[in-house]
Amino acid sequence: MEQPAFNFPKSVATLVSLLPTFPPSFALTRVLNLALDRIILTENLQPLHGKQIAIRVKDLGLNLYFTIDADKFTPTRSGKVPDLSISATAHDFFLLATRKEDPDTLFFSRRLIVEGDTELGLVAKNTLDAIELPKLDAALLSPRNVMARIKSHLFQG
Repeated sequence: MEQPAFNFPKSVATLVSLLPTFPPSFALTRVLNLALDRIILTENLQPLHGKQIAIRVKDLGLNLYFTIDADKFTPTRSGKVPDLSISATAHDFFLLATRKEDPDTLFFSRRLIVEGDTELGLVAKNTLDAIELPKLDAALLSPRNVMARIKSHLFQG
């Protein structure tokens, strides 16, 4: 039996939308950089180099901004209109990340909104579709293990 979609209450979105966007953008880019070279082919990201991208988690009021350079994701501050903006609820992003839902299905049901340069949106979609995700070991997601991995990557010499 499939669980119903979860949406954060509007009060949470109102509160989160008042917070600065840089710290969560920084965290997202660190996670993406861990995945870079392991599951994302950097040459597939070439058309996105130097472009400002926004990820908007609608029900959480969270906006994340970053650019893609030749070898890494870099957090940016909001301020200019992004070249590509991708919006969905936290639940729909979770469904995309776990491959339980197809981006096209979410797009055509208007649950995934892509704004800006649509060609960049197609590049991003095709890059994500080409990723072969490793089998997920739930133990790796424990807070202790996640913090240990982040710490080791942040403080590598």
